[in-house]
Amino acid sequence: MKIGITYNLKKSSPSRNIPDAFEEFDSPATIRAVANALESGGHRVIRLGWGTEAIRKIKNTRPDFIFNLAEGFEGRNRESIMPAICELFGIPHTGSDAFTLALTLDKMQATTIVSCAGVKVPASVLIRPRENPVKLPPFPLFIKPALEGSSIGIRLSSRVEDRKALAKQLRRLWRTYGEKPVLAEHFIDGREFTVGVLGNEIPYLIGIMEIRFRKEITPPSRHFIYSMEIKRDWEKLCEYIAPPDIPASLVKKISQSALAAYRALGCRDVTRIDFRVNPAGEVFFLEANPLPGLNPISGDIVILAKKMGWTHEKLILTILAHAMERCGLSR
Repeated sequence: MKIGITYNLKKSSPSRNIPDAFEEFDSPATIRAVANALESGGHRVIRLGWGTEAIRKIKNTRPDFIFNLAEGFEGRNRESIMPAICELFGIPHTGSDAFTLALTLDKMQATTIVSCAGVKVPASVLIRPRENPVKLPPFPLFIKPALEGSSIGIRLSSRVEDRKALAKQLRRLWRTYGEKPVLAEHFIDGREFTVGVLGNEIPYLIGIMEIRFRKEITPPSRHFIYSMEIKRDWEKLCEYIAPPDIPASLVKKISQSALAAYRALGCRDVTRIDFRVNPAGEVFFLEANPLPGLNPISGDIVILAKKMGWTHEKLILTILAHAMERCGLSR
């Protein structure tokens, strides 16, 4: 089968002096690895890129299927653009549709939907420039852009203890990223887990992985925050434990929460979902990423899959298989 890959590539220099502007985008090595995996399954691969370039190549090459990695540029609908183009051309694609990608990118909307499915979420409020929120959740708060992914805008300083620190973080975000809405949520003190979910009619877990500071280092913060500083030095600072050393009862809670969130958000084929667990064992949904990074070395869902015995190739081909089955196509 002729499969096109849609993607955005990282650039060497930051955009508009934003230090993490291209953090979501893929490296050429990631595109090569995904292409190699698809070719190992007997498929012919076409590199399409994104936007108008991808539209031109789709018209010229007419792929049978699209493996979508594209994050898009600017705005709350940027991840939805390529799936919408696929729908326009009538070409089936991997992953969630345009609606779900827009929904999950909007963190406030995503937590609202997930909470309606019975999954615990941190108390939160949306803060807009020149607008005072009616009521803040209890301090400490965690401050992050409401319409970004891949830890864009998130620093160790994003956890704030009082209104003065909150105001400082709001100024930093609005000065760096523009006057966009910011999510302020009650900081869940505890352990951080990420969950890989695959499938459609009967979704299932690849596994659960705990992410924490390495025990042999002096941690840069008393609280684990998977911030930009930490992610850029992950090999030195972080350890990834899968399966995690937790009771079976907690495994069940996290698993049920992940599957409930996956269904509530309308996810398809693959999604990575993040949680925090407080000392009382309560599981809180943080966010869902239906376009998880598939870098063969540093992608969190790839690290999780490898720790559960999967190769990168197996992960890519399994995502494709679920998408093809959903579209009524044979493997």
